[in-house]
Amino acid sequence: MENQTTEPIRVIIADDHVLYRAGVKASLSTKTDVKVIAEADNGMHLLTLIKNVEADVILLDIQMPIMDGIAALPEIKKIAPKTKVIMLTMVDDNSMITKLMELGANSYLTKTSDSEIIYEAIKTCFEQEYYFNSLTNKALLTNLKQRNPVTPQPLVGQEVPLNEKETTILRLMCEEKSTKEIADLVELSPRTVEAIRDRLKVKTGSKTTAGLIMYAVKHKIIEEI
Repeated sequence: MENQTTEPIRVIIADDHVLYRAGVKASLSTKTDVKVIAEADNGMHLLTLIKNVEADVILLDIQMPIMDGIAALPEIKKIAPKTKVIMLTMVDDNSMITKLMELGANSYLTKTSDSEIIYEAIKTCFEQEYYFNSLTNKALLTNLKQRNPVTPQPLVGQEVPLNEKETTILRLMCEEKSTKEIADLVELSPRTVEAIRDRLKVKTGSKTTAGLIMYAVKHKIIEEI
C-alpha cells in the first residue's frame, strides 16, 4: 500500500456532539495516513458538505437533529457512491445493524469503541469496502435466523454450485481476512481474488459482501462466524 502513504484517507465526522467529534479528531490526528477534512453536526449539513468536499470515509452518527444518520445514509450513497460510511451509535441493535448494512453502510461501531478500533475500521473500509466485527456478524446471523428459519431467503439467494477455490475464498472472507491475506493464502493475486469475490456476488445473487456472508451461513459453507 505504498502509494497510499502519500495521500491520507480523507475523513468527515458527522455527529452533533462537539466533544465526541473533537475526541475522535484528536485521536486520528496522530495518524499520518488519515486526515479529518471536515465536520458536520447533522445529516443535512453533511449532505451539503459532500457536494463540495470529496471524502473517502464518513463517520456517521445515527442520532442527530434535523436529519439523522439513517435518513442521510441513502442520500450519501446517491451523492457519493464510492464513499465508505461507518455508522456510529450508542445502541447495539441487531435489526438496525442489518437494515443499515442493507442500505449501504460499510461498518457499524458503538460510540464506546476506542480510537484504535475507529482507525482500523476507517482503514479497512477504505481498502476492502467493509469492516466486519462481532456486532455486524452477530446481527447478520441473528437476522438471517429470524427472517424465516424454514423457507429459503430471497435476499440470500438459492444455493448454487461453487468450485473449490470460490468456496475457500468465501470461507476466508467470513473469517474477516483481508483481500491481501486471502491472496497470499490461496496463492493468487489480490486482483484475481477481487474478481472471484465479484463473481461470487453474481452467482449467489448477493449485492454486498454482507449478503455473501449471509449466503455462506445459510448454506452451511461456514457454520458460524
